[in-house]
Amino acid sequence: MNPSKTPAEILNVAGSEVRISSPDKVVFPEPGLTKLDVVRYYLAVADGALRGAGGRPMVLKRFPKGIGAEPFFQKRVPENHPDFIDTATLHYASGTSAEEAVIRDAAGLAWVVNLGCLDLNPHPVRAEDLEHPDELRVDLDPMPGVDWKQIVDVAYVAREVLDDVGLAGWPKTSGSRGLHILVRIAPQWSYRDVRLAAETLAREVENRAPGLATARWWKEERGESVFVDFNQNAKDRTVASAYSIRALPDARVSTPLTWAEVTSSRPEQFTVLTVPERFADVGDPHTGIDDAVGSLDGLLGLAAELGPAEKPPRGVDGTGRRQSLMPLVEVARARTKQEALAALDEWKNRHADVVAALHPADTLVDGMRGSSSLWYRVRVNLQHVPENERPPQEELIADYDPWAGKEWPGLPGS
Repeated sequence: MNPSKTPAEILNVAGSEVRISSPDKVVFPEPGLTKLDVVRYYLAVADGALRGAGGRPMVLKRFPKGIGAEPFFQKRVPENHPDFIDTATLHYASGTSAEEAVIRDAAGLAWVVNLGCLDLNPHPVRAEDLEHPDELRVDLDPMPGVDWKQIVDVAYVAREVLDDVGLAGWPKTSGSRGLHILVRIAPQWSYRDVRLAAETLAREVENRAPGLATARWWKEERGESVFVDFNQNAKDRTVASAYSIRALPDARVSTPLTWAEVTSSRPEQFTVLTVPERFADVGDPHTGIDDAVGSLDGLLGLAAELGPAEKPPRGVDGTGRRQSLMPLVEVARARTKQEALAALDEWKNRHADVVAALHPADTLVDGMRGSSSLWYRVRVNLQHVPENERPPQEELIADYDPWAGKEWPGLPGS
């Protein structure tokens, strides 16, 4: 044993022993929070965190090298998991399957933190019924240039739409820049139906708040608006659940709110240092969420009234892929966000004469999910640059291949 290494700490949590290795490892340098501090945070808000993530299979998003490095996503539960961790076998659209972790008590929260997890990423299903979601998730994702007031305005429009179809929405900060609205539903509908209901909600919000909100799938067409991200309801997708810590320097937390608090709160108010005291003082604003189960009949009826959503035209290159109508250039595909932003800076230096014409939402840096980690694609929308001044598509400044070396079952040569 390395004599300079701090011994593991053994915690007795909910009647189970949980080993916390490297308890004094600094996870958030800015507020000085250690791994053990993160564990203690989750124990302090355990009732609320389990209301959001308990009893659901979850993807383990692990930060073994801290928040300054890219995380990796682990679907399969470690083989040596303790007895207090349940499992559920999920079958994915790709044809593969994995036995995922299911936590049911505070010991489970401490255990996933010890693995390097910060935010909790459960599926919208219970372990007892993996094909019928019991939660519809409304993700209000602001484009660059959008302020908090606009997000709040869109949230209230979404609440109005939900109320009109007989559903209750429960708001929380995303822990980043946006807002989530959670809706408990009876587990009677397929993933396809739940996604259609969410897309219909998004379209109706856009209809009622044009210019403020958008349901447009193509990022370059959204402008400076709030994207009502209905695709978070697709099978295999997860979002950070209530009381999740986000990997931001201030250790920000995805925090449940009352609707009265939505207008008066700011995301940066809620951190690992402030949320436990709030939880002790006011409890969990989402305490009643499991008693507010609703039906999707109203949204699915509205879907029939609206008809199919408009699709972009297919390309003429023979692939059949949808083709954007915007003048896009791709700048880079990078392994890390830092590398992606460096490539973007290099492109801007090369084309300094057009940078002034770009709007905030014209710069598109997308985190793309690879087989077990994120990679980043950088594009620039030249819609606001005069046509005769638009730079051409050039060789990518960074050209990372996230699929290099991956074996594809059933394909020759893999």
